[in-house]
Amino acid sequence: MSFLEHLEVLRWHLMRSIIAVMVLAVVAFIFYNFIFDVIILAPKNPEFFTNRMFARLSDLTGVESLKINSKPFQIININMAGQFATHISVSIIAGIIASFPYIFYEFWCFLKPALYDNEKKHARGSIFYTSFLFAIGVLFGYYLITPLSVHFLGSYSISSQVLNQINLNSYISSITSIVLASGVIFELPVLIYFLSKIGLVSPEFLKKYRKHAVVVILTLSAIITPPDIFSQILVCMPLVLLYEIGIKISKRVQKKQLVASE
Repeated sequence: MSFLEHLEVLRWHLMRSIIAVMVLAVVAFIFYNFIFDVIILAPKNPEFFTNRMFARLSDLTGVESLKINSKPFQIININMAGQFATHISVSIIAGIIASFPYIFYEFWCFLKPALYDNEKKHARGSIFYTSFLFAIGVLFGYYLITPLSVHFLGSYSISSQVLNQINLNSYISSITSIVLASGVIFELPVLIYFLSKIGLVSPEFLKKYRKHAVVVILTLSAIITPPDIFSQILVCMPLVLLYEIGIKISKRVQKKQLVASE
């Protein structure tokens, strides 16, 4: 295939991906009540799954500080076209997220002919683990980090003279940042795998800085959670576990490289 023929093939893959995004964005635009009320705005309400679980735990243990988002706050809009613009932008983002598997499929179809059989095998494994960890991270961020952060940031006060009035764009950008950041953080084992493959990190290096990593994780969890040890453990334990998995992965990569060099 010539360069221009490759470009033509790529153009059609991109066109189909864009059409998929547009179709699903229209669907998201139509079903905006579900997108906003059930997904985006839900973590701030007492009826949200995580908030109900913390309330039950608070009743069982008698620890009042475990209750989060027990008093829902109003979100305000300060721009004339703010809600309409948010409706459009969120619909497009939802379209991109919903069509991501198809976009990835189109990308794979374009890339696949250029790979050898062993490269295809490794690529499929990388795609699966990357997608799986990202999905787990997004769910962790949405169901745990988000309601805890909304409770902390929404109720934080530096003075009784300052009233918190949360802007719609500020709320959505905060939720999006938290969820996406959680998804990216859960890619830590994959990142360690590739860094170990190219020799930038080693099991010894990761073990040496384990205590530093734990301190950082504990500090972050203490900032975003209520002042009780249970919430902090809930947040920090998965992150510490990811770091430990990364050490195991790095050790395995190092072992394979030593065997291959003999």
